Amino acid sequence: MIDYIKGHIAELNPTYVVIEAAGVGYEINIALPTYTELMDREEAKLFVTEIIREDAHLLFGFGSKGERETFVALMTVSGIGGNIARMIMSAYTAAELRQIIATGNARALGQVKGLGPKTAQRIIVDLKDKILKVDLGQPGGEEVVPEGMLFNVEANPVKEEAVSALMMLGFASAPSGKAVDKILKENPAAPVEQVIRQALKML
Repeated sequence: MIDYIKGHIAELNPTYVVIEAAGVGYEINIALPTYTELMDREEAKLFVTEIIREDAHLLFGFGSKGERETFVALMTVSGIGGNIARMIMSAYTAAELRQIIATGNARALGQVKGLGPKTAQRIIVDLKDKILKVDLGQPGGEEVVPEGMLFNVEANPVKEEAVSALMMLGFASAPSGKAVDKILKENPAAPVEQVIRQALKML
């Protein structure tokens, strides 16, 4: 069982990071809040959950134990696997999820692609008592870069990166591009994380 991986960031995009530790490059699936946390950093320490299947050995990484605990809790709910849990944690931060689940806000959960009303309600019923016990703390013990400072829109292909991330999450190119265009038209200065999170609620 791997508890955490610490090392040099060899590659980073909104859906995964490659961390080189002791000469080995680990490809670790991440949610958007973790991507935001790792921006402009050369080193990272991520708390890891392993999902071992017959056809794959997957790693999911988080900036704090609380975020990892939230992810693991989501996967205890029937019908929620690693990719759907990651999508939920990309649409909402761990703190937002705790509030949503604790207050029984099934409508907010239902906005996440792949979650129907029944599944959203099941998450609330199964986790309402457990979620308040999760200690979220501070992500990785380090300061998170404010959203507005993440990107210089003129120097960064926000649309291309957002569409690419949405496609990696399983969405088709055309509707992803349409959703991203609409968001950027309304808010041209939106950072890529914000664009992806909004698109996840539109697709």
